[in-house]
Amino acid sequence: MFEKKEAAVQLTAGLLNYIEEWKAKDGNLIMILHQVQEEYGYVPREVALQLSRMLNVPLARIYGVITFYHFFRASKPGKHTIAVCLGTACYLKGGEDILKELEVNLGVGVGGTTDDGQFSLESVRCLGCCGLSPVMTVDGEVYGTLKKEKLPDILAKYRVK
Repeated sequence: MFEKKEAAVQLTAGLLNYIEEWKAKDGNLIMILHQVQEEYGYVPREVALQLSRMLNVPLARIYGVITFYHFFRASKPGKHTIAVCLGTACYLKGGEDILKELEVNLGVGVGGTTDDGQFSLESVRCLGCCGLSPVMTVDGEVYGTLKKEKLPDILAKYRVK
């Protein structure tokens, strides 16, 4: 059996100080993971391994937190994040069809990132734009009253040329 070696990741001084500050406090794991995600955009496996050792917390517990809370990501996000609303109004007006069309167009499912690293696709429960349903955002920019036919033009604005 071969051992997989993890690439060494040097934690920044700021992150090390934050870990030290929160190490003995209640709720430390979630707060530290938020800081890690703020710094990297996700929680790299190498960092999770280091946290496990530093906090004396099983790696399974760290991944339990990462996978339980929607906010945390265990993989590097794309350059652009697409969030499709599947709240009641958007769902009833075709939000699921928009999501399926994006999955086909991008070649990834929800939670995935395109092979070129350009797009990550998420579904959300509500974006607070019910009057514009169905709605999606790209990097926070709202696109409402969507039709599948509009998607290629919207994506083209963000694709690398």
